[in-house]
Amino acid sequence: MVERRIPRPRDLAPLMRFKKPELDAKKRRLDAALTISDLRAIAKRRTPKAAFDYTEGAAEAEISLARARQAFEDIQFNPSILRDVSTVDTTREVLGAPVALPFGIAPTGFTRMMQTEGERAGAAAAGAAGIPFSLSTMGTASIEDVKAANPNGRNWFQLYMWKDRERSMALVERAAASGFDTLLVTVDVPVAGQRLRDTRNGMTIPPTLTPKTVVNAIPRPAWWINFLTTEPLAFASLDRWSGTVAALLDSMFDPTVTFEDLAWIKEQWPGKLVVKGVQNVDDAKKLAAMGVDGITLSNHGGRQLDRAPIPFHLLPEVVREVGRDTEVHLDTGIMSGADIVAAIALGARFTMIGRAYLYGLMAGGREGVDRTIAILSGQIARTMRLLGVASLDELNPGHVTQLARLTPLAPAAARAADAADAVAATPARRAPVKRPASAAAATARATTKAPKVGTTAKPGTTAKPGTSAKPRTGTE
Repeated sequence: MVERRIPRPRDLAPLMRFKKPELDAKKRRLDAALTISDLRAIAKRRTPKAAFDYTEGAAEAEISLARARQAFEDIQFNPSILRDVSTVDTTREVLGAPVALPFGIAPTGFTRMMQTEGERAGAAAAGAAGIPFSLSTMGTASIEDVKAANPNGRNWFQLYMWKDRERSMALVERAAASGFDTLLVTVDVPVAGQRLRDTRNGMTIPPTLTPKTVVNAIPRPAWWINFLTTEPLAFASLDRWSGTVAALLDSMFDPTVTFEDLAWIKEQWPGKLVVKGVQNVDDAKKLAAMGVDGITLSNHGGRQLDRAPIPFHLLPEVVREVGRDTEVHLDTGIMSGADIVAAIALGARFTMIGRAYLYGLMAGGREGVDRTIAILSGQIARTMRLLGVASLDELNPGHVTQLARLTPLAPAAARAADAADAVAATPARRAPVKRPASAAAATARATTKAPKVGTTAKPGTTAKPGTSAKPRTGTE
């Protein structure tokens, strides 16, 4: 029988520890976020629908984004055992300089619409973590402001080539003068993708206020206080604009840009040059032959062409073809450190995060971006340990199996060619040879009727003279 007694307080003290209450509401909610999805949930609660959907949404039916995220889920990790992983090294050299983690912050437009600290918060957090920060041409902080926020870290500038080439190159010159070490040239925006959420939400510059917009904003007073009491929202690199974001893109971006224009930009830029938005192997080969320093496999976060190629699926083949000649980077769909580890294992030199960064920004400003980086960093280190690798260079394709969900069908022309080849390889039938009646009868008597496929011939049966049994098909 179990003897019971009333517990004494001094006996309970070593067995229980009460959590110290956290009075700082922001720190309390960020500490409770254990994944990027947790940060997303906080961001959605705190941000008006139009601004949140600008981050969350993609083009048209948003299939490209959904497929990109699904591709990272459809993998199998293949761990090794009994390896010393007491310490793991997440550093590596990217574009000629060290980074502390295998990811950086991707260029994002309209960033202060998500949260008033905008690019300054992202740049400062990136600098503190030892990773690159990328400023978009459509950013809401100037080149000089980003440099001031991240004076000793790595800053990259993302360029859209405008119809006004002089204005485009003036930004490039300013970035070079401010010490930005890498130019990201985005090449997948000849025109703007159709982002239906933005159209439905009245996402314009400045925001279009409707009764629905106002009602949605009432439970989010902190966002509105920040929005109304800080400097007016504007694209730092542009004049004031009144209209939709898509209309702005279509009015500015040049659909005539070619490889020759890219070569010209390369001549003007003194630092490293990376081409962002590569979506097939042939283009990757052309860019490698041009001597670019890196390419980024990306479908613009699913925000341009819907049903675009999945960057993560392209990665192994592109690395095989050009990985020795140029660095291969990857973005689109990354929501965890495990996603990043998988990309590095399949050959990516570096990855970039966009939405994950913005979820942290909307959840808590600079501290929220710090939390995003901390979550991903912890997940990377833990996944590496569980795989049995102590450094990024130990990761290899054997650590990841990509599971098939979407299997491409051969193009119609290829199928027709295969059919023609099969016909050509089949021997032509010869006309039957006529035999004397007596010989035919003898053959018929000696021949037993062949059974149908999957059946047994009945004893005593014979095939009719000059015929044979047909094979059974699925319709018989």
